[in-house]
Amino acid sequence: MKKKFVKVRMCLFSLCAFLMGCSQGKSESNISIQENKQEKKIDVVVDGQLFTSYRYSADYEKPFLFPVYSPNGSVVTRGYPLEPRKGERIDHPHHTGLWFNHGNVNGLDFWNNSSAIKNKEKYGHIVVTRISDAQGGKEGRIKVLSEWRDQQENVLLEETTEYIIRGTKDSRTIDHISTLKAVQAVTFTDNKEGMIAIRVDRSFEEPTKESMVFTDEHGNPTEVKVQADNTGVNGVYYSSSGFTGGKVWSTRNDWVLLTGEKDGSVITFGFFDHPDNVGYPFHSHARGYGLFACNNLGSHVYNKQDDEIIHHLAKGETLVLKHRFYIESGTERISKERADAIGTDFSKAY
Repeated sequence: MKKKFVKVRMCLFSLCAFLMGCSQGKSESNISIQENKQEKKIDVVVDGQLFTSYRYSADYEKPFLFPVYSPNGSVVTRGYPLEPRKGERIDHPHHTGLWFNHGNVNGLDFWNNSSAIKNKEKYGHIVVTRISDAQGGKEGRIKVLSEWRDQQENVLLEETTEYIIRGTKDSRTIDHISTLKAVQAVTFTDNKEGMIAIRVDRSFEEPTKESMVFTDEHGNPTEVKVQADNTGVNGVYYSSSGFTGGKVWSTRNDWVLLTGEKDGSVITFGFFDHPDNVGYPFHSHARGYGLFACNNLGSHVYNKQDDEIIHHLAKGETLVLKHRFYIESGTERISKERADAIGTDFSKAY
């Protein structure tokens, strides 16, 4: 009887220790928000470690987060065209870090615009006009005012963007809330180029046999005529609807995640939709070559059986879109049940 009691007590002790360990692992981190007005960027530092930087220089056609790091210190964003790294692709120079925009607003393309575009008449650009809040603590907050403009600098939309940032030892969360106010009558046309997106590091691409153009150690383009080197390339998409790999593209999901192993850790990250959003649940514009996007204003363009989304805003009307970006490093990928819980938490938070 005494032995049985000792065993039960030891089991209870072990359970308590386990739960305490989990609790400590999930304890909130300290978020430091460090603004550099001269370089026009805001660094987000979690427990002394750079998580990402909000960049809003006029040299680019939109603001974005770059680079983005996993909690284990691994970079998950592609370096090109900002900081090219050896062995990565150099396509689509408008794929910079993590961003938010759309491919057709009043006929203007805000998605594909970059320094590579010479005739910009059919392209729009986003200009940051004011940083209204940048503060840290147990929760980081960045609030930005920007304008979606044509090439004559006429304003189509005023955007207020809020970034709410949280962290633990093993995870990072960014809640991205965008309020788009029409300065003039605006129409978003059903378009596959949108809306919240990230271009990922080579490790998180799907292995491929195709010939590609990569960068060498000096940032110069090098065409690979034979099968590309897939060493360490192991990305796999999976979604709330049960799709995996290339089958995720064009499907509708509450969330889509991308997982892969890098630097000895399993890293999983992705986007969560909010039930209040137009077009919920969003369509997935997730490509094996490293573009990972989720789109609330693209529908029929992905699947002909889905209704077309044409969203009009009269002058003064607003459109609010809420998304969560979540990233975690550990020993295994995020389960469907846990991803569903993360999504539920997001839907109840706002």
